Amino acid sequence: MTLADTDTTRTVLCIDDEPNILAALRRLFRADGYRVLVAESGPAGLALLEQETVDMVISDMRMPEMTGAKVLEQVCKLRPDVIRILLTGYADIQSIQAAINTGEIYRYIAKPWDDNDMLLTVRQAFERRELVLQTRRLEELTRRQNAELKVLNQSLEAKVEERTRELRIQHDAAIAANEKLKQNYLTTIKVFSNIMEMRSRNAPGHARKIAELVRQMAQQLKLDPAESRAVFVAALLHDIGKIGFSDELLATPFTQLQGDALAQYRKHTIRAEQLLMALSELRETGAILRSQMERFDGTGFPDGLRGLAIPMGARILALAVDYYNLQDGAIVQRHLRPDEARSLVIDASGKRYDPHVVQAFRAIVDGPEDSGQGLATLSGELVPGMVLARDLISKDGLMLLSADHVLDERMIAQVRDFENKSGGRLPIWIRKDK
Repeated sequence: MTLADTDTTRTVLCIDDEPNILAALRRLFRADGYRVLVAESGPAGLALLEQETVDMVISDMRMPEMTGAKVLEQVCKLRPDVIRILLTGYADIQSIQAAINTGEIYRYIAKPWDDNDMLLTVRQAFERRELVLQTRRLEELTRRQNAELKVLNQSLEAKVEERTRELRIQHDAAIAANEKLKQNYLTTIKVFSNIMEMRSRNAPGHARKIAELVRQMAQQLKLDPAESRAVFVAALLHDIGKIGFSDELLATPFTQLQGDALAQYRKHTIRAEQLLMALSELRETGAILRSQMERFDGTGFPDGLRGLAIPMGARILALAVDYYNLQDGAIVQRHLRPDEARSLVIDASGKRYDPHVVQAFRAIVDGPEDSGQGLATLSGELVPGMVLARDLISKDGLMLLSADHVLDERMIAQVRDFENKSGGRLPIWIRKDK
């Protein structure tokens, strides 16, 4: 029996040393449209199995020459795809266990049987067999798709236009395969993320770092699994709209773009959504990519969305992408240290970024433990009784409060007033145990 076997007439081989039992089974199965073969002993049944195409073997347990357990064990070795059912009139647990362990039987049926139950069991067995064969067909298709993607990775051409064309073809092919092969979905997305990084100026693994930060923030914010999956995939594909950019445009930091280059850059989020629009599985991801450059205060693009009108996934992605782009020199010409990028992100809370998303970000990058250095805190989170873990220093280097200072309502009000007047956030570190 091969995976390509599509014969609709199924053959059942019945093995029993009692002719009346075989006659009853023959009548039952023929009436239901099956082709029926019979044998009065185990060796005779195995001989028929060698000569005929058989889909199912039903064997009695107690037979003089060869037990049903031994028969089904041999059937398993000779034709592993054949369904095996044990027929027994004895409550012999050890024999049944042996048949299950060695013959890998699908089911055992006690004598005397109910005809309806017998037919239902056989139909269910064939349905299960069809599912197994279909799974194998899908696995073979998966291997072929993976092989095609591997060949693609090894044979990308130097010209941008040619690579772009191949990427789109393979991307469409991968998404089509994903409809049939759900288990290959994320693997396919990661492959294309790696391919896009081959063109970009980012270090290898840039998209994966963003995706991991996005995943952790989604977990902190308790997004449902579908939302978390959509924003995770969006992180892997966040640069897909730049696929047609020139090398010069890709290498220019965002703050240095002007004129036509800036106008082209501003369209990449719309282009990303258009590329994914035809794929029903990625429509939510496309909506996130379209809004990834929107700002919480409404100053972003392309739609000028504000606050909660921006999809939650886009609010998360915007922060994660900026955090790593600041470090990679994709926003400003200088490569910032992680702590500098973190400070800029926190300082833009309520302006560029959703404050709730910033809170989730801080919970991740600052960690759950203060490691003796204290816990970074926003002035709006201060409450009386908190103790400073570090000196409170202004941007000009002026010490405002010393470490170990116990905050009261008056002092907290002064700190907030100082921030408002200076137009920036102070680096406030509080002892975690307070």
